[in-house]
Amino acid sequence: MRSNIKSMLICIFDQKRIVHKEIVPPGQTVHAAFYVEVFKRLQENVRRKRPDQWRNNTWLLHHDNAPAHTALLTRWFLTDNNMTVVPHPPYSPDLAPRDFFLFPKLKMKLKGRRFQTEEIQAESQAILNTLRENDFQECFKNWQRCWDRCQASEGDYFEGDASP
Repeated sequence: MRSNIKSMLICIFDQKRIVHKEIVPPGQTVHAAFYVEVFKRLQENVRRKRPDQWRNNTWLLHHDNAPAHTALLTRWFLTDNNMTVVPHPPYSPDLAPRDFFLFPKLKMKLKGRRFQTEEIQAESQAILNTLRENDFQECFKNWQRCWDRCQASEGDYFEGDASP
């Protein structure tokens, strides 16, 4: 049973917890200018939640190759603000932690239920709040394994658990 309501979640996390999350306003297009505003809020959260990494500039950002992520305006902002970005190979959804870790957890808990906009947002927030540090650590271990497999296959596409 599908809902007609769409709600977009931006969620940025590290090995400990979620660092920044926000719901995209209904009807809002996520373009470079919008994404830069998200990064401004992210910067403040990194500064508050990870002060040592902020001070030492050791907090790294990984995002995929979506147009808003790779737009010139976005890249200028990241460069001007010394935000280090981990490169993401093209056409590699297997390497996006939100796709293999975060979204499946949300979908599993939300599947088969119908919501109003506010309800799905509240339920999504509640599910995210149940995630613990060891969940995020396991996610990054899996991410490392995916990166290692990608390198071992010299960038060739692979899927599933079989070794390249």
